[in-house]
Amino acid sequence: MIQLHELLHSRGLPPTPRSTKLIRHQDSRFELESLVATGHFETYQRTQSKPVFNCSYIVSFLGERHSHARLHAAYRVLGMKDDPARKWPANWPCPDMPPGRFWYDLERLPAFDDLSGRVVIDWGASTRAWHQWFSPKEIVEVYPTGYVREFPGYEQILLTHAELKQIIEAPLAHREWHRALGRVAGIYLITDTTSGRQYVGSAYGDEGILGRWKSYAITGHGGNIQLKDALAANPHAFHHWQYSVLMSLPQTLSKDELLGFESLYKRKLGSRAHGLNGN
Repeated sequence: MIQLHELLHSRGLPPTPRSTKLIRHQDSRFELESLVATGHFETYQRTQSKPVFNCSYIVSFLGERHSHARLHAAYRVLGMKDDPARKWPANWPCPDMPPGRFWYDLERLPAFDDLSGRVVIDWGASTRAWHQWFSPKEIVEVYPTGYVREFPGYEQILLTHAELKQIIEAPLAHREWHRALGRVAGIYLITDTTSGRQYVGSAYGDEGILGRWKSYAITGHGGNIQLKDALAANPHAFHHWQYSVLMSLPQTLSKDELLGFESLYKRKLGSRAHGLNGN
């Protein structure tokens, strides 16, 4: 199996133990994948509570299960400013996240952009050491172009709009997603993560949930009046929408039975009175 240093060297970044740090970002308090999808991850990364990027380069990863980590990007460290009074930008999506006092100027290296989200390494036993001086790491997998993540089971689905669009547009890289979502009907939930407002919908027909979610990936609103209105008020609103499955059901169920489950969840979640379903 190829080693990480071989990959970095082939892309013009020959790492040394005192020039390059490996960074494994993992924070259970915040959805880092959402920050990546909405373009806020770079801001998240450049502020730190301690001066940990004391190096010439960093290679940034997102933590995954066990001791694995998936490549995000590589950066040149251009400088650092100690500024404890500095605040997040006005559009920052995580107001409960405190900024650090050290702000870094990081230049992303485009030679690695085509590998972002695709290269998985074994971080090793010490996952608590989230920043490390470069040391040999084994590449355990390279995902196909456009890959988001493996199918986690219906109950564990939690996708940003950008991730949903990638999954729909790259069927070869997401065969299991397409098979699983295409063989069941179901009740799904779209949540606006900025306001907490929710939309409950049902999916049926030959392609089940997959067919219904394709329309959201293409149009953003899927033909729903309330979602159209939300996009008319803010054309970028879909960047903050999150998709999940409330209930997977056999495709043999009738439309009336599915609509009954849909109505039940609308009542449970109050999505008519306080959400995006309307009255």
